[in-house]
Amino acid sequence: MKAINQLKTFQRILDEYPAETPLGKFLPGFYRQNKQMGSTDRRIAGRLVYNYFRLGKALYNLPTDERLFIAEFLCNTQINSFLQHFKPDWAACISFTIDEKLAMIEAVYPDFKLDDVFPWIDQVSADIDKEAFLKSFFIQPDLFIHIHNGYDHLVKAVLAKAEVVFKDEGNGCLSLPNGTRLENLFPIQHWFEVQDYSSQQTVNYFKPQKWENWWDACAASGGKSLLLYEDEPTIKLVVSDIRESILVNLDERFQNAGLKKYQRKVLDLTQNVDQTLHDYEFDGIILDAPCSGSGTWGRTPEMIAQFESQKIEFFQKLQKTIAANVIKYLKPCKPLIYITCSAFKAENEDVIEYLVKELGLKLEEKKTLTGYDHKADTMFVARLILQNQESRAKKQDL
Repeated sequence: MKAINQLKTFQRILDEYPAETPLGKFLPGFYRQNKQMGSTDRRIAGRLVYNYFRLGKALYNLPTDERLFIAEFLCNTQINSFLQHFKPDWAACISFTIDEKLAMIEAVYPDFKLDDVFPWIDQVSADIDKEAFLKSFFIQPDLFIHIHNGYDHLVKAVLAKAEVVFKDEGNGCLSLPNGTRLENLFPIQHWFEVQDYSSQQTVNYFKPQKWENWWDACAASGGKSLLLYEDEPTIKLVVSDIRESILVNLDERFQNAGLKKYQRKVLDLTQNVDQTLHDYEFDGIILDAPCSGSGTWGRTPEMIAQFESQKIEFFQKLQKTIAANVIKYLKPCKPLIYITCSAFKAENEDVIEYLVKELGLKLEEKKTLTGYDHKADTMFVARLILQNQESRAKKQDL
């Protein structure tokens, strides 16, 4: 009976779930409207709906409940009563490897194709292992934190006391089970930032020098700026974003991290911002560009169902426009750090090709940060150098 009620709740969630809304925002409201649901009910409902979307667009024409059973089988490694009730023969094989499970699904459903999970797989960056990337959608990513300098032993002590299993990934990065209630363990979270593993690796491409002027152009809530500041505390920092509300969140994070000296500006970088930045020149610019976010869909698998391929071209044009506008303020021979959380070549390598050929930048290094190796997001980072005054003049004439 419990399993049947869980299925009914799942179907209600799908019926009420509005398109273009993140599940992470919708589900808390659904739970508030259904206060009879206990913590276990909410946890199971969340698992079912997230796992359902992890199937992507594979077997899209099957009935909803049948797709859910397949997703539950592929995404879980521990036996659960829901699958035992509806698919006891599959439940008995729950500990099989993902390859063994996929073979079982293919035997029952000849139309199943792994490529359909993420139907744009042929458009991803060259360094991505397509099969590994596709299989990663059946695995919930870990929760990652970055510990501020000096607090490593305190954070680990609290986690150990609470018997929270964690892995030290190095350089202040810890991975924890997704769903770990950090707010219950750390009422005041001044010791660390929640930040994905791949995002933390981008700091290796900044390479700031003492007393330099840096601009985090699309700063959002400031995660990259905090990495930059921790790497070189003497930098003079400007942060900007188009959203005032998110910069308020940035202010709070900076205050908690002890970063007090910075300038923040609300800027629309698709437009000319000379009126605000006419006398600024930077020794480095971080451009964490707006993108499809496709490298993060292991955390937000509902985006697969909502995504349309023409958005790739939209984001590429946006990235090129913003890049052309920000490098006007980059000193010659200084770096632009281009970052996306996209898996698509069009937003990554193709934009780099444009920056090199059209905007006078020289590629120094680039890397696809393949998160599926670490139960993390997949990202792209490139370090480019504005070559000389001639390149700068060419760029300003665009």
